[in-house]
Amino acid sequence: MNPEARTVTGQGLIRPLRPADLADCLDLDRRALGGLWSETQWQRELAEENRPGLGIWRAEGLRAMACGWLILDELHITVVAVDPAFRRRGLGRGVLAGLLAHGQAAGARHATLEVAAPNGAARGLYADAGFQEAGIRRAYYRNGDDALIQWLKLVPWPSVRETGDLC
Repeated sequence: MNPEARTVTGQGLIRPLRPADLADCLDLDRRALGGLWSETQWQRELAEENRPGLGIWRAEGLRAMACGWLILDELHITVVAVDPAFRRRGLGRGVLAGLLAHGQAAGARHATLEVAAPNGAARGLYADAGFQEAGIRRAYYRNGDDALIQWLKLVPWPSVRETGDLC
């Protein structure tokens, strides 16, 4: 087993994403996000060291993932995706918590992201994690939706720090 991988109670195996996961990331991106990124974009995301990513794997395959960019003391979260058939089970919370913990361990003091204004589920997830709205990007997405810019000051997540459990 990969030494960086571990089982999360009730969720599956959480581990860093790597270039060999390209097909799985493309598949989950297509199912969960409608094909947000191209194959070339995913290749770059999985290959570059300053772009951490985590996935939750179950017997059925990759079911949730979160990716980001480490830029100076910031973690810019670029993707959080959960298989539509596995939503509302804590997988998004698990990969988000893991990515935030990774960013903090790498020296990030803040995290930022954009979320589609109409995406209530994602906005709720980020609010629960402590993100706060800081601005808006009008017509940011291909479909014309606005993006809400959100920020979080990174502080230790007790569940990760004290128990080692990502969910």
